[in-house]
Amino acid sequence: MTIIACDLCVIGAGSGGLSVAAAAAAFGVNVVLIERGKMGGDCLNTGCVPSKALIAAAHQVHAARHAKVFGIDADQITVDYARVHDHIHDVIATIAPVDSQERFESLGVTVLRGEGRFVSPSTVQVGDSTVRARRFVIATGSHAAVPPIPGLKDVPYLTNESVFDLKALPARLLVLGGGPIGCELAQSFQRLGSAVTVIEMARPLAKDDPEAAAIVIEAMRRDGVEFMLGRKAGAVTRDGDMITLSLEGEDGSVSQVSGTHLLVATGRRPILHGLNLEAGNIASTPRGITVDSGLRSVTNRRVYAVGDVAGGAQFTHAANYHAGLVIRNALFRLPVKVEATAIPWATYTEPELAQAGLTEDAARRMHGDIRVMNAPFHHNDRAIAERDTDGFIKAITTKTGRVLGATIVGRGAGDIAGQWQMAVNQKMNIRAFAGTVYPYPTRAEISRRAAIAYFAPSLASPWLRRLIALLRHLG
Repeated sequence: MTIIACDLCVIGAGSGGLSVAAAAAAFGVNVVLIERGKMGGDCLNTGCVPSKALIAAAHQVHAARHAKVFGIDADQITVDYARVHDHIHDVIATIAPVDSQERFESLGVTVLRGEGRFVSPSTVQVGDSTVRARRFVIATGSHAAVPPIPGLKDVPYLTNESVFDLKALPARLLVLGGGPIGCELAQSFQRLGSAVTVIEMARPLAKDDPEAAAIVIEAMRRDGVEFMLGRKAGAVTRDGDMITLSLEGEDGSVSQVSGTHLLVATGRRPILHGLNLEAGNIASTPRGITVDSGLRSVTNRRVYAVGDVAGGAQFTHAANYHAGLVIRNALFRLPVKVEATAIPWATYTEPELAQAGLTEDAARRMHGDIRVMNAPFHHNDRAIAERDTDGFIKAITTKTGRVLGATIVGRGAGDIAGQWQMAVNQKMNIRAFAGTVYPYPTRAEISRRAAIAYFAPSLASPWLRRLIALLRHLG
């Protein structure tokens, strides 16, 4: 048995764990990194990277099919899905060296491959190695949540962890779940040539602004995606090559839908199994490790949790945000606190749907009287030139103009959201956007148009008009 003593032990080599390990090593801290699966975790191997590669391929097909409006004929379009598969995995392979064991060992990190399990509050065992650390960071991420539907375990269903291994295009794809993952994959496979049906109990993209989500859903319907809403799966059966879902409606009605493939996209659950948290005196719930506002375990002060396993927002950038907080606290003893409104999100459908800070509904609940300014992309010159004017920006402020949030739906929404998130974090006033000169023509100009709308009511002020008249009289 090998005993390893270190300052910091990180369990999980996904985005959050890698960020913690790299930053700590850069400060000269003795770091051990434990990973039982693939380096890079879900984001690199089965999440953000492969899904965006798939979306990029689907976008090319969609662009070719709609090129006539630009005077371009591309009638003969064929999709070789085996090559799409190769493209996806080539993208993964291109990015993988950044997350590789070799790179982290070159940074001075000791990388142990295997399952890490606590054997005491200060000790983790990995194979025949025992790691004793002053601080631990649990960064094990999450996996697809599979609902207990009768018959599901007896059919070959897909999740995001297996769908990117397909080398042939599904002829008819059933997508169970209308969240971001379900919608992104549904639209992409539809564009690539599958016939896709999305089954959702509630409203698709339910956490997003309803007005913005409706634009995305309508765009998906135009692409050919079918939606069966207000229905939950009661049972799953298989007959030959076909998988059939029995659906129960809100009114008690029963219906069926069949497909060649079934993709389960009903959410994610934190990965806690195998950690032996009881031995580490680490409290948890089904949502993840129980932590305080600084991401520290409430029962074992040696332990932090970051990313999906911390029970909050399940995004790669949230894990990286958490990593920065943990480094500040664990290494420098600086006080830190997770700010939920500091984490934006985006769904990479076409059009994209992004949120920075508070939604309109959340802002009304928290602040009461607010200001809401809308600007549509159909007044944006770049969007008009690109023949892609779906969507709008909705800026939300206090009565005095402090930015509370922004909802953006349209091409490039995720990129535009970054500047609004900075405004939220820095408690900026909407005047900053109104006074910013943007390059012309860009979609980002929509931010200034929304900001100017904040001042529109003052233009009708009789006092302002009298002042102008007086100044005009004075020459």
